[in-house]
Amino acid sequence: MFRSLTPVVKNLLLITIGIFVITSYLMPQLKGWFALYYINSDRFEPFQFLTYMFMHADFWHLFSNMLGLFIFGPMLEQFLGGKKVLILWMVCGVGSGILYSGYTFYRMNQLDTHVESFYNNPSPAEFNRFVSAHRHHFKPEIYDFIDDYDRNPENERYESIAKNYMVKIRNNVANIPMVGASGALFGVLIAFGMLFPNTQLFLLFPPMPVKAKYLVLFYGLYTVWNIIDSRPTDNVAHFAHLSGLVIGFILITYWKRSRDSFY
Repeated sequence: MFRSLTPVVKNLLLITIGIFVITSYLMPQLKGWFALYYINSDRFEPFQFLTYMFMHADFWHLFSNMLGLFIFGPMLEQFLGGKKVLILWMVCGVGSGILYSGYTFYRMNQLDTHVESFYNNPSPAEFNRFVSAHRHHFKPEIYDFIDDYDRNPENERYESIAKNYMVKIRNNVANIPMVGASGALFGVLIAFGMLFPNTQLFLLFPPMPVKAKYLVLFYGLYTVWNIIDSRPTDNVAHFAHLSGLVIGFILITYWKRSRDSFY
């Protein structure tokens, strides 16, 4: 089975697994340094756009990404060549990080605007608007607090508690790091679906055959749904996955049209 591994895929697997071992067991402090942070965070460094994709949260996170590369990568490399597979992996990975940072910047700008609005005009109604706009960050009990605050709008204690809620959520969102090669993997996935659309793949759960193009379509729709239906307990960067799909689609489309360089 491992004899079928192509050179670029094999080296990407070895490098990523090796870095995981180092950052998990030998130098765990590197994970916090190399993860990708919000661009206005004190922890952000430009090199994180590259390094984050070689960091993984845990073994299963690593396993799922490397399994995808192991399954889809060799056939792509045999068709495209090692150079283009490496370009696909790196461009989709780095590009996903950049686009996800833009998405995070937009979300943070919205959040900061709502916080500033409350600080300028502290009131139960303004706090309720903040909660409604960012309700996925709150537990249902917040509405009991809003009712209490509404009954005591001049009480400085309630105003202080409301501000604490806002600051806590703002800081939590700003300091959530992103790690993993999922953006790069989704680029590989859509490349496979575009180049080998009718290839039959056999799923384990549920155990059934499915064509590559339908599998890619499912992942795309599932990713969009998760972006829309954002949940506070979901720590998956779905927008980065979508970014990988989009960038991979653009690359493959460009290469298919540039026949002189498509091999």
